[in-house]
Amino acid sequence: MKNHDLNFLELVESSLLKIGECDIHEVKTMQEESKDFYLVDVREDREWVEGHIRGSIHLGKGIIERDIGRTIEDKSKLIVLYCQGGFRSALAGESIKKMGYTNVFSMSGGFSDWANNNFSIDKPQ
Repeated sequence: MKNHDLNFLELVESSLLKIGECDIHEVKTMQEESKDFYLVDVREDREWVEGHIRGSIHLGKGIIERDIGRTIEDKSKLIVLYCQGGFRSALAGESIKKMGYTNVFSMSGGFSDWANNNFSIDKPQ
């Protein structure tokens, strides 16, 4: 949380009170058990192409509200959002919850924790 503006961190904390949060180990277990859920990367395009979690879909934070309805029609489906560290995904999660999505979680630690634990990552060839 270092190097982040206090107002930004307060906004993230407020968002996390409205949505759920899970960690990388829970997400990895859900993948291994073939749980039916959407894993959504909300990072910028340039971050996505550098590597992303296998099985995830990309709906950047800047366009998620515009495009999620075409991508995830069932608003009751389990959705786990991630970003680099777990902050932007919390904000995006609150936003889509306001749009009627009811089963929304942010992955704490984000892609950084995933990569630092040497979990599977897809990278462009």
